[in-house]
Amino acid sequence: MPRLPRYAAPGFPQHVIQRGNNRCACFAADPDYLFFRECLSSACENHGCRIHAYAFMTNHVHLLMTPSTETAIGQVMQSVGRRYVGHFNSTYRRTGTLWEGRYKATVVETESYLLACYRYIELNPVRAGLVEDPRAYRWSSHGANAFGERDALVSPHEVYSQLGGHDAARRAVYRGFFDVPLDETTVTTIRNATHKGWTLGRKKFRQEIAALVGRRTEALRVWQSRGSAEQGG
Repeated sequence: MPRLPRYAAPGFPQHVIQRGNNRCACFAADPDYLFFRECLSSACENHGCRIHAYAFMTNHVHLLMTPSTETAIGQVMQSVGRRYVGHFNSTYRRTGTLWEGRYKATVVETESYLLACYRYIELNPVRAGLVEDPRAYRWSSHGANAFGERDALVSPHEVYSQLGGHDAARRAVYRGFFDVPLDETTVTTIRNATHKGWTLGRKKFRQEIAALVGRRTEALRVWQSRGSAEQGG
């Protein structure tokens, strides 16, 4: 089945995944992570994207980001790819592609899934067995969002900012979310939406985004089924 064209929705947060080719490592040492972070920060500043949460894994990256224009995310990923792949290939004396094709992304409904995506991303190192506590993983936004550690890459989303009246209160509420495991249904829903390019949200939101971008934004059987169980979504 041909892939759906990627769609742009400026002003809406998106969960973005970029994987290493054949799931091979795209980071081999600390300087790689640091250079990737610098590339990403520079590209976001130049092209108008805000990063709310991230996790740089050994063979892929997760980003929760809001673009200011229709082309912003594509421009950011292209810029990062061009600079970082050149660095990686030069450093490790390799040639050819580093990434597994185009990045994958889903538009996220803020009311129902945004904070779940924050948790999904920052818990990725825990699910992968790299650490037992997300704070122990150096290459994610958890330290900034949950404990106020300095991270110039992170820009809080408005929904995060509404968690409390001041920084300490917001961080305390946010940390509390991690006391309860992210349920498997939510994990699967986020994963499927991102990998398949569907909109992540309730039925009404999916319909609104479909109308906005002029293309299907959910599974075909749901799209065609007017009497589905999600009627009240």
